[in-house]
Amino acid sequence: MPLLEVRNLKKVYTTRFGANQVQALSDVSFSVEEGEYVAIMGESGSGKTTLLNILASLDKPTSGDVLLNGRNITAIKDGEICAFRREHLGFVFQDFNLLDTFSIEDNIFLPLVLSRQPHKAMQQRLGPIAQKLGIGEILQKYPYEVSGGQKQRAAVARALITNPQIILADEPTGALDSKAATKLLRMLHDINADGQTILMVTHSIRAASHAGRVLFIKDGEVFHQIYRGQMTNDELYQKISDTLTVLTTGGKDVE
Repeated sequence: MPLLEVRNLKKVYTTRFGANQVQALSDVSFSVEEGEYVAIMGESGSGKTTLLNILASLDKPTSGDVLLNGRNITAIKDGEICAFRREHLGFVFQDFNLLDTFSIEDNIFLPLVLSRQPHKAMQQRLGPIAQKLGIGEILQKYPYEVSGGQKQRAAVARALITNPQIILADEPTGALDSKAATKLLRMLHDINADGQTILMVTHSIRAASHAGRVLFIKDGEVFHQIYRGQMTNDELYQKISDTLTVLTTGGKDVE
């Protein structure tokens, strides 16, 4: 059974007073196996952000289902959804979403604090994660005292510390310079190699070329997908670039 199964998702937004309807997703279906690293790409307005919000249980579809390890997250009651999100999903955002009044360590601990985990257990979880991500020396600093790359690595640590079933990353390299982005992408690759499932929404061909599979969304549907297979990052980069050219020029045939 797939870890994540998306079935016939449709999302229609109704404007104020019901004057107009906008269809963000029309019929999206795909699955993600445990341990996969999947990138989702598409033009602005293609529906990929709406899709991510539904997968993150931040929005509900008009119709269709999202199953995480067999449980339909679209049917979870509002009073339970925050705890479910905290216990099963990890999030990495473009703008880091760190609290400047908290130290880096306290930002990482926040989801465990909300789950009422004992401090000793938090420290035990943090040690190996901080070492893997190379942030041990900044744990007592505040977000405004560290670089963008360090902030994003702290955000990755916060996502990992709950042992989530899947990490959802929204443009994780979007606010980083090329050097910091490359370092982060290598770390995400290593994290995935350790067995962590990752689903990433990105505009960056370079970021997507580190994934094992790339899904392309167009007009609210899955337009095409590429499996890495034996391709190198550079070969996958070129394949993604060619597919985006077809997608943006209105073509229908992708090899």
